[in-house]
Amino acid sequence: MASVAWAVLKVLLLLPTQTWSPVGAGNPPDCDAPLASALPRSSFSSSSELSSSHGPGFSRLNRRDGAGGWTPLVSNKYQWLQIDLGERMEVTAVATQGGYGSSDWVTSYLLMFSDGGRNWKQYRREESIWGFPGNTNADSVVHYRLQPPFEARFLRFLPLAWNPRGRIGMRIEVYGCAYKSEVVYFDGQSALLYRLDKKPLKPIRDVISLKFKAMQSNGILLHREGQHGNHITLELIKGKLVFFLNSGNAKLPSTIAPVTLTLGSLLDDQHWHSVLIELLDTQVNFTVDKHTHHFQAKGDSSYLDLNFEISFGGIPTPGRSRAFRRKSFHGCLENLYYNGVDVTELAKKHKPQILMMGNVSFSCPQPQTVPVTFLSSRSYLALPGNSGEDKVSVTFQFRTWNRAGHLLFGELRRGSGSFVLFLKDGKLKLSLFQPGQSPRNVTAGAGLNDGQWHSVSFSAKWSHMNVVVDDDTAVQPLVAVLIDSGDTYYFGGCLDNSSGSGCKSPLGGFQGCLRLITIGDKAVDPILVQQGALGSFRDLQIDSCGITDRCLPSYCEHGGECSQSWDTFSCDCLGTGYTGETCHSSLYEQSCEAHKHRGNPSGLYYIDADGSGPLGPFLVYCNMTADAAWTVVQHGGPDAVTLRGAPSGHPRSAVSFAYAAGAGQLRSAVNLAERCEQRLALRCGTARRPDSRDGTPLSWWVGRTNETHTSWGGSLPDAQKCTCGLEGNCIDSQYYCNCDAGRNEWTSDTIVLSQKEHLPVTQIVMTDAGRPHSEAAYTLGPLLCRGDQSFWNSASFNTETSYLHFPAFHGELTADVCFFFKTTVSSGVFMENLGITDFIRIELRGGTATRQRGFLGCIRSLQLNGVALDLEERATVTPGVEPGCAGHCSTYGHLCRNGGRCREKRRGVTCDCAFSAYDGPFCSNEISAYFATGSSMTYHFQEHYTLSENSSSLVSSLHRDVTLTREMITLSFRTTRTPSLLLYVSSFYEEYLSVILANNGSLQIRYKLDRHQNPDAFTFDFKNMADGQLHQVKINREEAVVMVEVNQSTKKQVILSSGTEFNAVKSLILGKVLEAAGADPDTRRAATSGFTGCLSAVRFGRAAPLKAALRPSGPSRVTVRGHVAPMARCAAGAASGSPARELAPRLAGGAGRSGPADEGEPLVNADRRDSAVIGGVIAVVIFILLCITAIAIRIYQQRKLRKENESKVSKKEEC
Repeated sequence: MASVAWAVLKVLLLLPTQTWSPVGAGNPPDCDAPLASALPRSSFSSSSELSSSHGPGFSRLNRRDGAGGWTPLVSNKYQWLQIDLGERMEVTAVATQGGYGSSDWVTSYLLMFSDGGRNWKQYRREESIWGFPGNTNADSVVHYRLQPPFEARFLRFLPLAWNPRGRIGMRIEVYGCAYKSEVVYFDGQSALLYRLDKKPLKPIRDVISLKFKAMQSNGILLHREGQHGNHITLELIKGKLVFFLNSGNAKLPSTIAPVTLTLGSLLDDQHWHSVLIELLDTQVNFTVDKHTHHFQAKGDSSYLDLNFEISFGGIPTPGRSRAFRRKSFHGCLENLYYNGVDVTELAKKHKPQILMMGNVSFSCPQPQTVPVTFLSSRSYLALPGNSGEDKVSVTFQFRTWNRAGHLLFGELRRGSGSFVLFLKDGKLKLSLFQPGQSPRNVTAGAGLNDGQWHSVSFSAKWSHMNVVVDDDTAVQPLVAVLIDSGDTYYFGGCLDNSSGSGCKSPLGGFQGCLRLITIGDKAVDPILVQQGALGSFRDLQIDSCGITDRCLPSYCEHGGECSQSWDTFSCDCLGTGYTGETCHSSLYEQSCEAHKHRGNPSGLYYIDADGSGPLGPFLVYCNMTADAAWTVVQHGGPDAVTLRGAPSGHPRSAVSFAYAAGAGQLRSAVNLAERCEQRLALRCGTARRPDSRDGTPLSWWVGRTNETHTSWGGSLPDAQKCTCGLEGNCIDSQYYCNCDAGRNEWTSDTIVLSQKEHLPVTQIVMTDAGRPHSEAAYTLGPLLCRGDQSFWNSASFNTETSYLHFPAFHGELTADVCFFFKTTVSSGVFMENLGITDFIRIELRGGTATRQRGFLGCIRSLQLNGVALDLEERATVTPGVEPGCAGHCSTYGHLCRNGGRCREKRRGVTCDCAFSAYDGPFCSNEISAYFATGSSMTYHFQEHYTLSENSSSLVSSLHRDVTLTREMITLSFRTTRTPSLLLYVSSFYEEYLSVILANNGSLQIRYKLDRHQNPDAFTFDFKNMADGQLHQVKINREEAVVMVEVNQSTKKQVILSSGTEFNAVKSLILGKVLEAAGADPDTRRAATSGFTGCLSAVRFGRAAPLKAALRPSGPSRVTVRGHVAPMARCAAGAASGSPARELAPRLAGGAGRSGPADEGEPLVNADRRDSAVIGGVIAVVIFILLCITAIAIRIYQQRKLRKENESKVSKKEEC
């Protein structure tokens, strides 16, 4: 199994919003009485009946009279069975049954309800769009508890599906109880003012509860003011309920910004909606129907110091609120309570606390409009036109979420043309087609797919046509021609056989709601259409507007923006940091450990510590070392804090430390890590003692949960010891901290706080014991967290019957499952989550279906909704399952580059860079050095290699009597000097290899493998390679065949004639060669010049000379002469136009360690070293300039002296 690579599986589940459950025995006993069984037959009605014995009056549950139930004349989806309960009742459950002793039953149905028998609303449990499951036979009873219950007088059952071998057949029962209702009606120009009792003590909290039914989409429901302009207002705006809190006059000293809370949508549907407002001090709970918004206002509760009166339906006092010129409410309020007081009852009794203004009545009129729902793009409504008239005139209202769709199509008589009214990009467009003329187009309105009702008026007559959408009018002049209205107008789609111009369109038919349709001067009654007395239709729902807001509640997570059409919704995740259908899955890795094993180097990264949880990503520094990935979170506090003496017991310093990440994000990151620490560096001179004489601590630190700690350095709580006290190496054995010795000299303590459940440090407090001349300074380092304890958490399943058991996973609306797996079998079950009736199973299946069997292999890093499961802990106590998995190198071995070897660890992998010219966690960090003029580096092979009898020639030892028949050589360089010697390898037998740049910058390679023959010399005229740019060279020799590759692209193969064996290799030299005995003239010339510039990634077989010099790990095998300075990277430097700056070393110093932080140690000050690097660069540049100046002066002096000597010699010869 170790050879099989890991695969990662991420599953996002969009779960249904509800699961129907039968009524149980624990139903409330006070509201589950049968309501239909005692009703007379006249209370039951239906769309049709098969016969008089199948009428709706025989549809009571368990009754056998008549034919044993209701059956319509035709079984189709337009049939319905209706009950009139006589008055509004609270309905808590329903039950259904098929026709007695028959094959007639309904398998699914919709439940509709209404107050007045018009404008029906579909009951949706938990916003579900699905109907109720029905029966599976004729006689069994299926009960369903309604959660939540509803109040209505009329109920309708609409069959959706039925027994395919029978007809629709139903017997029904409705359960509930009486409902108390106190109603007040506002006509849009009235209001009700309630004056409160002026009690000396204000109530602890204010509670306002009511139900409302809106006839219009805008209006004020309630308003209450204070003395200084502060107020609360509840207002219906475009069908949404908005709650305003305003602190009042801006001139008053107030920091409270106005608060606006918005809930609900489509609340102008002429149905009842409930509202609950709770004001408790500065806490606000705002609930509309089942959706609640909790809000905590800033500041004190004085901004809610309001007057002792509250108005409903509008603002009745004109002179007091000039800023509130808003529309009053048109509709009904029901069961209006303020702090338990029935306000409606007080108004009915004309109590003095109530002032009524305008036409306020105590009954709620029923709506008379009949909406029509176009359920699909194939829906249509065909109505007779005003045939024979010389104009076309149509008005209606519509609401939809779709941006496009056909609204209306009609043909004119006598072949005089046709017209199409349609939505496109949220705008209404009218096209008129007339024979012999180009189409005339008119556009009006914008953003009409917002779900609001919009009014449309369209007319065409003689010389013009115009379209009015709400208040937007568009007019198009026409050529004077007779407009003869046609016989039929099609709303929505068209008949399948219709062929009129514009009727067939890729836009599809309209989906949404229409109402108040008039053609000519006649209003259309959709009830006549439903009864078959007018026009025709397909796929409509008449007397109901079935629009739903799929973005309420929004299933878009993490701030994703929800948009919708009639059928579905979508989430825009741009800028959220998340992806997926609902912006559920994070774009970022969960930890630095995960970033590391994607091959990312050290640097700044975003991490999302809780994955798909509610916490967002945050920026950290990831320090990738060979052993681990360290997460570094800097604080925003001072770099250093200086303390001086103060009176006894007084605070010397109380410094707070804030972090870029929030408390929840830090907690998740710390909990995810294997261990965390934070270092406190303390320097002190004559410092205070850790506690006063009575033992009271004088210094402490505060953790992330605001708890106080007096323990230091990872010691036990309240031990009050520094690290040196725990290790027993303090400078004074009488004390547990160096700074407690109180010496008249500067001492230091390094304290490591490692109790990760308390980290990070948020405050450090230090007081004094009364030493006025004491002084100290401390520096708090960043939060450092190592590894990710969930990333490598794994388990091995060894048998098909082995499994791990965890508590059931509750997915609710969305769920994600993420894990890595590795297996050698083609099928098996990964996970199974069982509910009462539903289940989730994730399994691997091969090419053919097989019996279900368990998974064989390894599962790692299993997370459910971003929460990691501890597989290893459960595996230790489960037979057939072992903690951990082997073979991580099969997945992550590719991360080890440049000859590095992957080594297995118990939890992860590490890259062994011992035989690579690179170092770093993935053997990908360049080891580079700047060679000054005249400098050199000599690598001695004999000290490095030992004799190995069974090794191949590539990896065998190199000694006098050992012969090489092949070698791999790599190097990178950057220079502007020619000639240059890039590399020279010598042997004890006067054989050699040289790689040089000739005077023209061309690359030349010389092999002399026989001291009795001339060397093989090859010139590669790729380009002038002394151009100050970085170049890579790779040479691979296999006996006499040499393959040369330049810059990872250009390749050339040559054949050697001097031999095939490199005998007794002695040394490898970079830079200037002092002795090149037996070399050809070009090599000697280049050897004398040496190399000036940057070399990196030099490797000869397993020998890496730069690494041996700059990263020594054993006895020295390298000799360095002259100035050779380490560099971070050869590619880093100035632009190519300034070679002097470009080739200057970035870091000063000799052959010591440079570049990233030491392996295995966290990088503490990664972002504070720029100034040091810049200073080093400047110092080196100045040093080089001084050296060049000195050399120039020296050369000038030597030339002057030589001329003087030559002059003297010539004079002597003349004599």
